[in-house]
Amino acid sequence: MDTSEAGRQLIDGRFELVAPLGSGGMGTVWRARDIALHREVALKEVRPPDPATAAAQPGLADQMRERAVREARALARLAHPHVVTIHHIVEPAEGADGHPWIVMEMVKGGSLHDKLESGPLPPAEVVRLGLDVLSALRAAHAEGVLHRDVKPANVLLRPDGSAVLTDFGIAALHDSTGLTATGVLIGSPEYIAPERVRGEEGLAASDLWSLGMLLYVAAEGVSPLRRATSLATVVAVLDEPIPAPVRSGALGPVLERLLVRDPAVRPDGEQLEQLLREAGTALGSGSGSSSAAGPAHAPVPPAAPVPSPSAAGPYGQFGPYAPATPPPYAPGGSPYAVPATTPVDVAPGAARRKRPVLLGAVLAAVLVASAVGVVRLLPDGGSGDDEAKGGTIRPTTAASATPAGGGASAPAVKASTPKDAGSRAATMTPEGVRTALEAFKKQTGTTTFVDMTLYDGYILASIPTAAGAETVDSWQYRDGAASRTGPDGTVDEGEPLIDMSTVNWDALPGLLEQSKKDLKVEKPTSRHVIIDPWMMDQVPSIRTYLSDEYGRGGYVLWGIDGKLRKVVAT
Repeated sequence: MDTSEAGRQLIDGRFELVAPLGSGGMGTVWRARDIALHREVALKEVRPPDPATAAAQPGLADQMRERAVREARALARLAHPHVVTIHHIVEPAEGADGHPWIVMEMVKGGSLHDKLESGPLPPAEVVRLGLDVLSALRAAHAEGVLHRDVKPANVLLRPDGSAVLTDFGIAALHDSTGLTATGVLIGSPEYIAPERVRGEEGLAASDLWSLGMLLYVAAEGVSPLRRATSLATVVAVLDEPIPAPVRSGALGPVLERLLVRDPAVRPDGEQLEQLLREAGTALGSGSGSSSAAGPAHAPVPPAAPVPSPSAAGPYGQFGPYAPATPPPYAPGGSPYAVPATTPVDVAPGAARRKRPVLLGAVLAAVLVASAVGVVRLLPDGGSGDDEAKGGTIRPTTAASATPAGGGASAPAVKASTPKDAGSRAATMTPEGVRTALEAFKKQTGTTTFVDMTLYDGYILASIPTAAGAETVDSWQYRDGAASRTGPDGTVDEGEPLIDMSTVNWDALPGLLEQSKKDLKVEKPTSRHVIIDPWMMDQVPSIRTYLSDEYGRGGYVLWGIDGKLRKVVAT
């Protein structure tokens, strides 16, 4: 490294470092000046963030050097207006100390991550960004390049608002060998596709899932699968349902088609482009207003900004060694920041239920991998020790399901409204839950469900399509109405159904208050309650989840009779 006449550092005798733009696990990006061509450029300095990290991970520097070359080659294949342009790569001489530098175009508009710190974007703007990023991904896929880390921090914005995809540092090339050891999971957990968590690589559909999650976050203002720890986030990606979009207008149905866990039924790049263009046309007619094109809902309070993963500059987090994960939910406690029980997997036959065995296997694999230090995700925000606090459970035997009429065309049925229905918290009261059960029963003929989840403002349920049926439908209760939202797979063999009318709902307020004490969450910003068979023993249970704006919280496990089973804090 040389020094210029102005006293600044020179890279390769040509690129004068001006100021750092941002840093992450893959190094630092600098604003620089090309003194030969008299233009501003961005230089990515590819090296471990500190000596301790390098010492703890032998071979890391060599692996990062290979990744730098991989990124340069990936970008060199792509001459596209929505892919960042690479100008040059500076490699240390054979056998010499040092690290690579990637010289890229300077994109001056900041990142999408930075922009989202001010709150969600209008759906029409999100559609435009989506089309830009999709065109970049389609160009990459056509050249055999998978990005594998599509997220807001890796989308830069030009001054005219157009999007540029960057950071191909963990991209997969069809003719390159892998750079990670068996068991290493690279990428950002909340944006990673579920099939990649399960070990299935090489699918363009995985990049499209990540794009769908990015668009969801940009339009809704919340990250639906982010949890307090990386492990919890991975589990959520595998199985936790995604709340239906409420702010996205005509973009919402596109997200629901895209964010399905079976990659075979997601739209491909060409189909997704058509869907986005149609959504953009619909939103354009409403001046970008989600209310003009989306489903009718009660007014929703403004979403809080998406929590910042770190002070990342315009080039965001580089690669898998990113800084600590942020709180799992946006401050302000939007009810749509937490998972729903009914996923958006709406494709016929797209089963999602085999949960206990799948989750058990994945948890075991991830825990073992974590123990030996090979899971490269966002570092965990805490630990979740189980603390048994005594108490007994007397589970109620599930009643037989009565005939249900959950056809696709079933209209919403209004129920009698509790006196406090004007409050979003009404669905978290005994009266509110019983009112919702009455509405569900009018539609389906039963209160015997697979599971049910309560939120402030709405309730979601998975209900067998008929007495004794293996097939299950998704239902929601919102604004005093119960309606079917789509198919929800099949019932697991041996999974008990739960007669929700037998749950001790009168205990619910006390359970929530006790959970605040047990979890040490004085002021929760998000909460939800899941009633389902506990994955470890298949005993019907209640789980009360609480979290505050700092990511503290967890859940408390109760019997459906209201008896405490254990506390799991994060």
